Amino acid sequence: METFSEVRKHMMDLYELQIDEPFIISFEYPIDDGNRRQSIFLAELETSEGRRVLRVETPVAPLVDLGAEKCLRINLTQRVGYLAVGDLEGTPYIKMCENLPYAYVGEAELDYTIRNIARAADNMEQFLEPGTDLT
Repeated sequence: METFSEVRKHMMDLYELQIDEPFIISFEYPIDDGNRRQSIFLAELETSEGRRVLRVETPVAPLVDLGAEKCLRINLTQRVGYLAVGDLEGTPYIKMCENLPYAYVGEAELDYTIRNIARAADNMEQFLEPGTDLT
């Protein structure tokens, strides 16, 4: 895949889009048994060198639930993705993200990244907020 429109088409073949804007889309990713869902956001970003990358992002939990040290320790153990902070409806949220250069974005790699980011974020969410599905 070389363009965001190719990414959009692939995602539309698999999921119903919740947000569909020129350079950002979102959808709900079903976790395992389908009773839990994880919101996934895909956006095209440009690096300071002018290269385009695809960001895969999902909210985990409100920032108040995690301290900075705990977030950094979690980041160290991540094999795919990293933690960041962003607002969700005006509330600071911990988000799990991954940036993929378009040169490495194929359907299989994108699906793999989404699956792993969604599952890791959902596991973290269940640990922090047992019994709830926040995102």
